[in-house]
Amino acid sequence: MSIPGPGGQGLQLTPFRGLRYVAERVGSLAAVTSPPYDVVVRPDGLRELETADPYNIVRLILPQADSPEARHRQAAETLRRWQADGVLAPDPEPALYVYEQRDGPTLQRGLIGALRLSPREEGIVLPHEEVMPHVVEDRADLMRATAAHLEPLLLAYRGNGNGTSGPSGTSGTSGNGATGPGTGEPGTGGAGTGGTGTGGTGTGGAARVIESAIRREPLLSTTTEDGVDHHLWRVTDPADLVAVSADLRHHQALIADGHHRWATYLRLREERREPGPWDFGLVLLVDTTRYPLRVRAIHRLLRQLSPDDALTAARHAFRVRTIDGPLPRALETLAEAAEAARAEPGAPNAFLLAGGGRFHLLDRPDPELLARTVPEGRPEAWRTLDATVLHHALLDHLWNVPDTPEHIGYIHDSAAAVEQAERLGGTAVLMHAVGEDIVHELARQGIAMPHKSTSFGPKPATGLVLRSLTLG
Repeated sequence: MSIPGPGGQGLQLTPFRGLRYVAERVGSLAAVTSPPYDVVVRPDGLRELETADPYNIVRLILPQADSPEARHRQAAETLRRWQADGVLAPDPEPALYVYEQRDGPTLQRGLIGALRLSPREEGIVLPHEEVMPHVVEDRADLMRATAAHLEPLLLAYRGNGNGTSGPSGTSGTSGNGATGPGTGEPGTGGAGTGGTGTGGTGTGGAARVIESAIRREPLLSTTTEDGVDHHLWRVTDPADLVAVSADLRHHQALIADGHHRWATYLRLREERREPGPWDFGLVLLVDTTRYPLRVRAIHRLLRQLSPDDALTAARHAFRVRTIDGPLPRALETLAEAAEAARAEPGAPNAFLLAGGGRFHLLDRPDPELLARTVPEGRPEAWRTLDATVLHHALLDHLWNVPDTPEHIGYIHDSAAAVEQAERLGGTAVLMHAVGEDIVHELARQGIAMPHKSTSFGPKPATGLVLRSLTLG
């Protein structure tokens, strides 16, 4: 199935009354933020965030209690109490928010707002990954209980702007490998889908609004523990809001991060018959012609599969080689093997297994095994994905590992995956990042990649601005 373009409707990003921490009531803004819920490494990262500040947002996005019902109820009660106590307070009027992240040479800017929800068939917001039903169910229960969107999704679109400005109007930075503040030119490429912007030969309306906003004093600024600088500006001028709307209606967007939360938005909207705040979802929209995103892999932690058992079974259908550590060197070997596999006949798959203090490279899968285990009727680009081969050939067939939280963990950080595998006596399967062109190709065809195939970033920090659905 091919997904049509957005036509004249496109992206509809609307202002909302942001719910934000009152700086005087918390230790620091940095201490109350968190990575997205699915990036938090559990249990160590969760405990670290909980102890960073009694009001850390992780107590809302990952509440801890004896049962799912108790967890969601606790989050709702915590949210109500923090608002009643003045820890969180709504902004005085609806706004869009310009959000900037600086991480060394990488600069990202975008707009946070409430996006009108649309099904895949409309061709406005394109998912590229499948979702896990139990995760959607958990996020839906949390959103129902709190009546809030606690963290924005990351959506990527292709605008027509090709210049940026630094905070004082000088040429700025963007994307991976860009130069420092106030110098250099914007990067090219990046995630996002097609569309034609407005605003003539240069920058579209959304980009002009962003460039204007960053010349003002920010609403808030903070530097998180990972060294990333975060800045937020409020946009309320009616002319600016009209310019953004006129620009974005020509575009469609790719879900870069947040497939489960998008699926949750759609599910909760379907539960309501009357129009209202549930028709919109909290997102960060980034124009990747100006600020290209990074694409990284998400690794698998096989909690109950020992390295010896994994290797014994894999040798029946893969070439298995012991490789040298430490981890950075092993990951370089994986990258080299993945590139070499793409240049050779046969399946272009390579995996790095870690556990028991050793690293092993798996490549050259048996073509007969792939023919038996990988489903037909999908494009070749999907059938040869590492995640496809991993889940259908290795996990389902050779290893017989169920895709449940008790057996498989999805971890963004390779070092954390290896550390947990060593601690549990399990196996970490480290993946090589998917090519961005493949993500776009499959998304345009309406083909969903296996869940947790990609990790786009930089991801927005959770806790800088929330959306309460009781505020509209």
